[in-house]
Amino acid sequence: MSQALHPMLNIAVKAARLAGAIINRAALDLENLKIGSKGPNDYVSEVDRAAEDIIIQTLLEAYPGHGILAEESGRAHGARHSEYVWIIDPLDGTTNFVHGFPVYAVSIALAHRGQVQQAVVYDPTRNDLYFASKGRGAFCNDRRLRVSKRTRLSDSLIGTGFPFRKGDNFKRYLKMFEEIMQSCAGLRRPGAAALDLCYVAAGYYDGFFETGLSPWDVAAGSLIITEAGGLIGNFTGESDYLYQREVVAGNPKVYGQLVQLLAPYTRVIKEEAPVAAAADIAAPDATQAFLEAGASAEAPAPATAPARKSVRIRKPVEGGEAPF
Repeated sequence: MSQALHPMLNIAVKAARLAGAIINRAALDLENLKIGSKGPNDYVSEVDRAAEDIIIQTLLEAYPGHGILAEESGRAHGARHSEYVWIIDPLDGTTNFVHGFPVYAVSIALAHRGQVQQAVVYDPTRNDLYFASKGRGAFCNDRRLRVSKRTRLSDSLIGTGFPFRKGDNFKRYLKMFEEIMQSCAGLRRPGAAALDLCYVAAGYYDGFFETGLSPWDVAAGSLIITEAGGLIGNFTGESDYLYQREVVAGNPKVYGQLVQLLAPYTRVIKEEAPVAAAADIAAPDATQAFLEAGASAEAPAPATAPARKSVRIRKPVEGGEAPF
């Protein structure tokens, strides 16, 4: 018997599908798409904004007391001090989208007191819906997701993302790229981090790493990975990654090997004074500091709690059925 979706996850799925419909319609007429730029190689289209608007409208109609952290509008909408914060990327992979390259997705996560509880990543070109509720497993459509079982990095397919913004540390990335490329079976860069994380959860990749990511790029995918039995953290293997602009993920064995290689390249900023762990997502001060820093690749991260070792989330009970 199929289990029912959590009501909040149901709303997120509805919002993601509505945004996906807007994106698919626009994909049929890319020549007339109005495209702006947030910086060199950093595009924003009218579709990003329209998709974000419908997502926020759908979420706040159902939960008007919740907070919003969205890529294009930041914290302009929703209740600023709510314990519940929706973290939204309306179109992850905009550069792919505006070129007609069919790798992009809608990413929606719900955090409660700084912990991601619900997650949806929707790939509108394939009509693939990845989703997870904390403690209830991860799914793609009606299929239960499990990370891969490969144990050696030398046999593994690894996903990554190239730095592309002005100010990104290209030299540091090239050193990482060289080291990982020579240690694995293959390296891939499709260009949409939210989907990359889902590919780890599905076992298509054995691991993934990237620098320069924002909370809305990784929030949903992080829960989908852990609910599929994987691990995600920063380059030193700690769970303090949402605002550190570096992330590594994988099945447990490959994750450990990637952390060993990537730890020397970390740029995590340690804070002496402990701050509530909820500052990761829920506290406006943390997110506001991140946004005001311009989300630049080398901007200091906001103060967070002392870094904690990434802990593997308990595996869901075997044999669980898809919610639908």
